[in-house]
Amino acid sequence: MTSSLFSSERLLFTPATPESNAIPIIFAFPNEYTVGITSLGYQVVWATLAMRSDVQVSRLFTDTYEPLPRNPEIVGFSISWELDYVNILNLLESLSIPTSTINRDDSHPIVFGGGPVLTANPEPFAEFFDVILLGDGENLLGNLIDAYKEVRNASRQTQLLALAQVPGIYVPSLYTVEYEAADGAISSIKPISAEVPAIVQKQTYRGNTLSASTVVTEKAAWENIFMVEVVRSCPEMCRFCLASYLTLPFRTASLEGSLIPAIEKGLQVTNRLGLLGASVTQHPEFTALLDYISQPKYDDVRLSIASVRTNTVTEQLAATLAKRDTRSLTIAVESGSQKVRQIVNKKLHNDEIIQAAVNAKAGGLSALKLYGMVGIPGEEAEDLDATVAMMRSIKKAAPGLRLTLGCSTFVPKAHTPFQWYGVNRQAEKRLQSLQKQLKPQGIDFRPESYNWSIIQALISRGDRRISQLLQLTRNFGDSLGSYKRAFKQLKGQIPDLEFYVHSDWSTEQVLPWSHLQGPLPQSTLLKHLAEATSHFRKELQPLN
Repeated sequence: MTSSLFSSERLLFTPATPESNAIPIIFAFPNEYTVGITSLGYQVVWATLAMRSDVQVSRLFTDTYEPLPRNPEIVGFSISWELDYVNILNLLESLSIPTSTINRDDSHPIVFGGGPVLTANPEPFAEFFDVILLGDGENLLGNLIDAYKEVRNASRQTQLLALAQVPGIYVPSLYTVEYEAADGAISSIKPISAEVPAIVQKQTYRGNTLSASTVVTEKAAWENIFMVEVVRSCPEMCRFCLASYLTLPFRTASLEGSLIPAIEKGLQVTNRLGLLGASVTQHPEFTALLDYISQPKYDDVRLSIASVRTNTVTEQLAATLAKRDTRSLTIAVESGSQKVRQIVNKKLHNDEIIQAAVNAKAGGLSALKLYGMVGIPGEEAEDLDATVAMMRSIKKAAPGLRLTLGCSTFVPKAHTPFQWYGVNRQAEKRLQSLQKQLKPQGIDFRPESYNWSIIQALISRGDRRISQLLQLTRNFGDSLGSYKRAFKQLKGQIPDLEFYVHSDWSTEQVLPWSHLQGPLPQSTLLKHLAEATSHFRKELQPLN
């Protein structure tokens, strides 16, 4: 079922002609083509594989695929969204591959996974993957293929043992997890033999040429967009933020050596440009980049920018965006409370937020979207009042500017200082309270689903025992009710929902990802945690 979806693609690279004994690989994205082809990570990995003559790569999405090899040796998945695990299991079954690694034998391909979800905490998915790539694909991918070639004709077990020697390649089946009880905490995570590394270190690409689109198509979710990664990670280090802590250090693409050549190449095939990164405007030469895009020859270019840092919103930035067909800007403020911003390490003041809105309006933008969060550790009821007051002040200072507050619930993420905290049970009520107060003010309030936050927390803090829960919920359907039903069915075999989602964990506890080393050691995370809790009100006791 090759489809017309592929026929509208314009490639920005030249695929290699595969050699006669090239390794047959299927590289899948567990969602529809329009979603998958809009993922910069997926595009880059696919192109990297397609430019090697020693592999023959075919793409697979949930709704379309290229001609697939009859006997693939490697099947890979790029995972950007937790709930796509259902599609992973469906795609494996469609390829006649057992969903659990224990049921695979020498006749089955090696199944690998990569992407932000797995790099953060692969454990809930450990049963589904033979190999998990932790970190940046730039280094890992080539090393995976090269190591596999060395053991291509060996038994599956020999292959897995050899791949586990490669830095950043994690083979879950080579580690034994022991528990205090079937439904208790983890007591230890150990490699099955001395040949297996005790700790797997996430890999960090340190070059100054970052990613750019390898394909442009009108069938992408963002039609005809050419994306270029301006920065990677974020220097702000908000205590809850995976995008910052997991991807440290902060890296910027070279303006002359990487960004401008990439943009020139992309704008030859499309006039829609997306600048990506957690904190794009913090690129040290961002003003020069804006000047470059502001040239008259690019007058027809439509420009989109990912979230920008509030105090970098100048009138010039707003004017450039307005002229380039962007109507609104997105800034993350987390809260209107100075105390909460200190807890999360958000170095911002209300007057800077108000000034950003004034500049956005003066520059000709018609809307401003703010991102907030409720349920942050140490947050109290009066902190919500401060958020409402801040939104009122912005509305007063920039009348006519359409204001939206998107708001999520705090979810603990692995490798961040807040990984030990559970989800606040008051969060749902707090979202409702904000809605009630902001709606009459004419402020568009968009809360993220609280139930989805619960599922996210379960997966972000889950251990291996969650794999069987995920298998069950797949049959029940994708709602919080299905997860609760599955927990009921597994009662006594795994901890309850409360343990994974709402409990504050002891800092002495063995974490599901204790054997996987992120950019910062636990001692540093604990220092950052202590700094955060120093801003708590005295009676709110920090963790033990």
